[in-house]
Amino acid sequence: MKYIKNIGLLLIAGSFAACNAGVQGNKQSAGTKDTLAYTYKAFKQRDADCGNGPDSTCTIVKISYPDFDGKKTLNDSVTQSFIKLFATNAGKTDTGYNQLADNFIGTYKAFKKEQPKSTLIFLLDGHAKVLKQDSDILTVEISGYSYNGGPHGIELTSYVNWDAKANKSIALRDLFVAGYQDKLNQAAEQIFRKNEALKDTATLNNGRTYFFKDKKFSLPANYLITSEGIQFLYNVYTIKPYAAGKTELLVPYAAIKILLLPNSVVKNYIK
Repeated sequence: MKYIKNIGLLLIAGSFAACNAGVQGNKQSAGTKDTLAYTYKAFKQRDADCGNGPDSTCTIVKISYPDFDGKKTLNDSVTQSFIKLFATNAGKTDTGYNQLADNFIGTYKAFKKEQPKSTLIFLLDGHAKVLKQDSDILTVEISGYSYNGGPHGIELTSYVNWDAKANKSIALRDLFVAGYQDKLNQAAEQIFRKNEALKDTATLNNGRTYFFKDKKFSLPANYLITSEGIQFLYNVYTIKPYAAGKTELLVPYAAIKILLLPNSVVKNYIK
């Protein structure tokens, strides 16, 4: 009996350690090294109509995000990117996660006032997580699902690319030489057409499969800096119909090496 009791204690201790590992953000997989300390925080807000019912039966907002120790500018950047992705923009300006939740619930209340017999429930389930961190770059993915009426909800994703040393967001102009835009666009279009099995003369706006503005290829402002290249992301409805989902476009550093600044934050990724 004593042996069994000791085994039980070890299992409990192991479970406790595993739970803690999921909260603290000071370790990552091999090949990365955290230089900024952070802790994941989460909260949810339910509409008053929920009562004692389960979350699945009523309008609810669920949010989780990393909170970086002593890094207000970084935290603000993640917060604003989160809000930009999920805000309902119902005539109000969200300044934080709590206000975002309040306004989302407010949108539902306004909907119920107009359609009191409706049985629809709204949902915002969003989360931000650290993807990778080293001495130069921190990347955060913001993603989730939102439904606030209509035929279906929508899944969205955006990124924060952070210069850990300069303590600022990484813009494309921080990576490329002056006047890079056209050449980057050309290189990306070649890769896009290859990925999509499109001929050089195929239209990019036929009203069905693609709808690039003015039938001209363009890159989204949404991108992730990786060790292989810059991964651009077109969210749902950006260039394709809803059923096509999102489109990822990786532009390898090898394809744009001539455009990259020699001492940018991606210098260690260039071979």
